[in-house]
Amino acid sequence: ADSPGMEITSDFSTYESFDGETFNFTAKRKRNDQVYQEFRGMAELNNEEANAIFSIPEDLSFDLSESTFFPMRHTVKMIQKALNQDKFFNAVVFDGSDDEGPVIINTFIGDPTDGAKGVKKSESIDHSLLKTDAWNIRMAVFPEQEEEESASDYEMSVVFHENGVISDMMVDYDDFAVTQKLVALEKLDQASCN
Repeated sequence: ADSPGMEITSDFSTYESFDGETFNFTAKRKRNDQVYQEFRGMAELNNEEANAIFSIPEDLSFDLSESTFFPMRHTVKMIQKALNQDKFFNAVVFDGSDDEGPVIINTFIGDPTDGAKGVKKSESIDHSLLKTDAWNIRMAVFPEQEEEESASDYEMSVVFHENGVISDMMVDYDDFAVTQKLVALEKLDQASCN
């Protein structure tokens, strides 16, 4: 509370194979336009190896279990659970966004909701992508290596759409909360698969 205000910029880019077995990631965070964290690497899940190896920083790696989810596979599984009207889903997820390794995400899938409600009308948002089934979802994120009864690192309340779009999000930390609103959303042209 005594610190001056600051601007934090976070860039995160990933590529995940369709089978969910390989994952490339890069993350960079800036504080007042100065880089203070950067991560880059690749993770694989297969019968021979299940690990994440960072190229930045070079000395960082994690052993992964074969049941680990990467972010897109986790998203697809949440959609399947919601469509099946399951209420709970628990998974170990690795996303490469920090140096903490895999996390456990406990998910509660709540009632369906109007996902377009509360999204401001804007030319930068393609509202046709919000005309899908959507659910109120609450997720609690725990460090994988901690004792079972430890408190969550943070919790998220999201409006989650059948197409994977999140139109509203609140992240609750111990001392503060961050609200995130959708400001841009565009449909990409479908690639031709001849």
